[in-house]
Amino acid sequence: MGKLEFELEVKSSVDKFWGGMKDTTVIFPKIFPNRFKSIEVIEGDGVNVGTVRLVKYSDDTPVITFAKEKVELLDDVNKILGYSVIDGELMTHYKTLKGKVEVVPKGEGSLVKWSMEFEKASDEVPDPVLIQEYAAKAFTELDAYLLKE
Repeated sequence: MGKLEFELEVKSSVDKFWGGMKDTTVIFPKIFPNRFKSIEVIEGDGVNVGTVRLVKYSDDTPVITFAKEKVELLDDVNKILGYSVIDGELMTHYKTLKGKVEVVPKGEGSLVKWSMEFEKASDEVPDPVLIQEYAAKAFTELDAYLLKE
């Protein structure tokens, strides 16, 4: 198993950023039309554990057209979201992809802690650094969107 992680400071309060994270099904296609065609809830309520989302990526997104993500952990008290990718092109390269996002107070804003554990399908497969870069950019842009709300 490999692991990637980063921490990112955002200006939004913990509660505001956490609320945005829980509402990405609705928000992300709105603020990232160049990345997402749609995000559709196919099981569950769209937020809580057991939710499965079908994420359809735009033509501008290289390599992948869709991914199915399952919410594995939702802790409102500690503001932790855990998910796994369960279907899509990524799963031809990785046996497992499990992401975790934690939002903690930092000054007047928040610190977003992201990590992804992965198991490659073969040694030739690169670490999912593109997913890490994608997540960092998404959090930065989500913060900017929430600050305008």
